[in-house]
Amino acid sequence: MISPSDPQAGPVVELHDVSQFYGKFQALRNVSFQVQPGAIGLVGQNGAGKSTLLKLLLGLIRPSSGRGTVLGYDLVRERSRLRGLMGFMPEAESLIPGVRGVDLVALAGELCGMPRRQALRRAHEVLSYLDLDEARYRRCEDYSVGMKQRLKLAAALVHDPPLLLLDEPTAGLDPNGRDGMLRLLHAIASRHGKSLILSTHLLGDIDRICEQVIIVDKGAILGVGKIGELRRHWRNRFLMRWRGDGERLLSALQAGGVTVPSRPRADEAFIEIPEDWSPRTVFELSLQHETTVSDLIPDNEDLSQLYHRLVGTAATARPTGAAAAAKDGTSTNGRPQ
Repeated sequence: MISPSDPQAGPVVELHDVSQFYGKFQALRNVSFQVQPGAIGLVGQNGAGKSTLLKLLLGLIRPSSGRGTVLGYDLVRERSRLRGLMGFMPEAESLIPGVRGVDLVALAGELCGMPRRQALRRAHEVLSYLDLDEARYRRCEDYSVGMKQRLKLAAALVHDPPLLLLDEPTAGLDPNGRDGMLRLLHAIASRHGKSLILSTHLLGDIDRICEQVIIVDKGAILGVGKIGELRRHWRNRFLMRWRGDGERLLSALQAGGVTVPSRPRADEAFIEIPEDWSPRTVFELSLQHETTVSDLIPDNEDLSQLYHRLVGTAATARPTGAAAAAKDGTSTNGRPQ
């Protein structure tokens, strides 16, 4: 069982002008942002600065400059207290060979300050919640990939923290396993009131469970906030579906100044109508050409388009270099660090 967390007053994370150097290399560049409690996506390409940001929040490294708070506690002065308020699920396997699942999760609880008996009881509860009760006495190396991911999540949850930091929680999972993990994370955030920061290169994972997003590129924050507020809403772009002779209708629309950027299927197309048109004009033309428009859906920017727009804009603004274009719309270009 996972206890509901008390609502956090104020931002769950707030940073002001935070920079991080490794020698002469600057991994974070004057990072300033705040995010509210809830499910938060952290996205960026390989080397963008996500791992450094997670290490800062966990208190594993001190910022070279700047200041910040997590759950209202100072990143530097109160970092020992913060560690008991956060759970971390690393991308690396991080399991101990020869140790049973229940003992590993209980050990994670003890390392967070729980008495042994309480940690063991909580380990049984969390493993049951994550459907690992029948495997709790198996050795870690005997778990499947999906079970290992849930075991790592159990270790992050055992001390019942209000904030979870998750690094690639769906890595290595098949479609069913990925779907199951995302459903678990959504339930943890929505039903139990936990805040979570999900670091991943899979934009679909963020789009599915997160309300807010942090977009980082080359150590700089390009966008932060509620996904719906960051997206562009195009007034004159629609997804049109029809029944009948769509070719005649499309030709008539294009003759009137409509552009057709793409056609996902034979009976549908994305269209951009002129500024002085209204959707009614499209329906009137469809009647003239004896074609039924079954759907005319406003087309808003999706998370993939938002990400690549911000990264592309930042690359254009830089004096040298250019943003690497993603190969598809499902992920950022390259695996994250």
